[in-house]
Amino acid sequence: MDIDVAVLGINHKTAPVEVREKLSFSEKELEEALSFSQQANGLQETVIISTCNRTEVYGVVDYHSDPRSAIIQFLTEYKGIDKEKLRDCFYIYRGEEAVLHLFKVSAGLDSMVLGETQILGQVKEAYYKSMEVDGVDTIFHALFQQAITVGKRIQRETEINDHAASVSYVAVNLVKKIFDALSRQKVMIIGAGEMAQLTLKHLCGEGVNDLIIVNRNQEQAKSLAKTFRGRVVSYEYMIDWMKESDIVISSTSAPHFIINEEKMKKVMEEREGRKMFLIDIAVPRDIDPEVKKLQGVYLYNIDDLQEVLDSNMKERELAAKKAKKIIDEEACEFQCWLKARMVVPMIKALRERAEEVRTEQLDRAMEKLKGLSDKEKKVVENLSKNIVNSFLRDPVLRLKEMAGEEEADESISQLCDLFGLELEGEYNNKSKKMKNMNRRY
Repeated sequence: MDIDVAVLGINHKTAPVEVREKLSFSEKELEEALSFSQQANGLQETVIISTCNRTEVYGVVDYHSDPRSAIIQFLTEYKGIDKEKLRDCFYIYRGEEAVLHLFKVSAGLDSMVLGETQILGQVKEAYYKSMEVDGVDTIFHALFQQAITVGKRIQRETEINDHAASVSYVAVNLVKKIFDALSRQKVMIIGAGEMAQLTLKHLCGEGVNDLIIVNRNQEQAKSLAKTFRGRVVSYEYMIDWMKESDIVISSTSAPHFIINEEKMKKVMEEREGRKMFLIDIAVPRDIDPEVKKLQGVYLYNIDDLQEVLDSNMKERELAAKKAKKIIDEEACEFQCWLKARMVVPMIKALRERAEEVRTEQLDRAMEKLKGLSDKEKKVVENLSKNIVNSFLRDPVLRLKEMAGEEEADESISQLCDLFGLELEGEYNNKSKKMKNMNRRY
């Protein structure tokens, strides 16, 4: 059973977005691509993970094949891209390193944001998508189910997700500490920058549904309002509408403060003590820091948020160390399972050889023991079976234990030679080739 697990891919660490987008797969493309990949040389089972930050092809391959060439050829042929231009962008892992990589991906340890949880759902979807087209069999059923379990276990047993890992997440977490129910709060967005949009997205995810969008460019404001079902307010009426807002997110390109202490004082007077949360993520700043002195005003700028984020990332890094121990443990468990499967042909061949010897010797004995009753013949036959089973019990157990050892392949090869066993896939020569192969390309 000369098989191996391999993964080849690109991600945010090895390729810029203009390269990654060329190799990304839409949901419609995946089914066709998975079917196409099954025709690729050496790919017995296939799962494709395609997100904005990575495209990875996982394959069960013949041990003696070159999965790098096979998978690169599949990707570039399917996408119609010159493989020479992308060769340096790819990474490949096989064997235990491929398993470790998948488990790290599932746990969010290989993500742009350490510990993010979205990738686990994407791994699960990729596995299910491949199942739909019969792209997975025994090996990948076991591997991907365990990868999903690993991701869930790390989320459950470590604190890697307990600390906000982006400026927008930090902002929302701070808002949640001040307001009990975000669904009852009114939010004003000043400007339409990327950071403001991300923060708004997270706020809406927490139940915010009363939005006011203020921007000098009315077309941008209308676009944002359409996306988040908000209402557009003209810039000159900004201060008037601030009186109605509980949360204000400001992200403009203005060269000066657009909200000063005087304006804010009037706003707070009309709010009659109701607290207000201000997030200034503009550089240069939109809101005068003196505003923070006003009663009921909570003001955070980009540096305040970054400081919290840096502290949170240190906590995530500590949690990641614990997560890596879990991953190593789980990867070792999978490798033991996989190697145990590898000795199945050896055990089968050993039993078949023993059965040949048993039946041959039993026939000879029966020729000499003529006149035995059927009951006596049955006793003799059962005796022969019991002797063989008793003799094989310890060797079979030892073979299963041996599967998890480093020198398993060489030992199994020696046993094959010793008993004169012929296994499919030239298993007897495998250990010699293994010593000369680099597990990581």
